[in-house]
Amino acid sequence: MQAYEFINSLIPPLKLTDRAGMALSWMEEIRTDSLPVSDQGRFLGFIGDEVIFEHNDTNQLIGSIELEAGACWVYSDKHIYDVLRVASENQSNLVAVLDRENSYLGVVTMEDAIAAFADSLSIKSQGSVLILSMNMTDYLLSEISRLIESENTKILSSFITNDPLDPDKIKLTLKLDKAELRHVKATLERFGHRVIDHYQEETGISSEEDRIGNLLRFLDI
Repeated sequence: MQAYEFINSLIPPLKLTDRAGMALSWMEEIRTDSLPVSDQGRFLGFIGDEVIFEHNDTNQLIGSIELEAGACWVYSDKHIYDVLRVASENQSNLVAVLDRENSYLGVVTMEDAIAAFADSLSIKSQGSVLILSMNMTDYLLSEISRLIESENTKILSSFITNDPLDPDKIKLTLKLDKAELRHVKATLERFGHRVIDHYQEETGISSEEDRIGNLLRFLDI
């Protein structure tokens, strides 16, 4: 799950000597609104179509246009989680990937990163999603796992987020391998755990839209 594994080879870098018109043509062909810019193997930043339209000069050199998100990059051996974090911090749909010598290797798109993230969280697996609220000091996954497994159910993956309504609490999201949650929910509540939401998935082949919906529910967005 390292960044270099998800480099999109279809997105080429622009050079400083390329012209704005060529950048727009590439963006239209690739169906993206920005492209990376590199110079002699060094990543410089991204250029977006809005900036080019503002300059209104297709013959202008890329090197004369101010670039964006020069810090939107990760090292090639970083986890896909780091790609998502950097993309969020820079509000970018692309993240550049560099080797440890700071040489530019390519970019990862958010579409590819989210797909990889979903796979790592077992989003495609049939089952259910359970969300618990608790104090961070009460969080003990081994105990929660023991209770869930006592109902012949397994945790496929877990995810922790801060509770925006209470800084002292966290939300623990669990992906389980069984769709039926009644007994699991009852057992957790009997031992003092607060279940605040749950999603039971129906059997069958999920569409791409369903996968995205499952991911958003898993992240509690």
